[in-house]
Amino acid sequence: MKKLKQRWNIESNFQLFIILLVFSLNGSLSLFFAKPILTFFGITIETLNPILFWVLRILIVFIVYQFLLVALGALFGQYKFFWNFEKKMLSRLGFKRLIKIEDDN
Repeated sequence: MKKLKQRWNIESNFQLFIILLVFSLNGSLSLFFAKPILTFFGITIETLNPILFWVLRILIVFIVYQFLLVALGALFGQYKFFWNFEKKMLSRLGFKRLIKIEDDN
């Protein structure tokens, strides 16, 4: 726990609990919201090649995850942590070249 708290630059166990709670809720909610989004666009496993369906579903889950992470983080009072986490993750995925991510620690 100490190493994780140092790595994420957080002080209290309560803050660590909130952050882990947001990560767990976010993963579940991302999966929950992916199905209605695909259904809205008429994309089902019956109407599309299964491989293409799963590729699209994973892509939708990834996109929803990014938005929900910051939104849930803000809802639980950890906006700054999750916004910095999101910027770092997008930068590592190569989006730093496409968009300017300011460093406002």
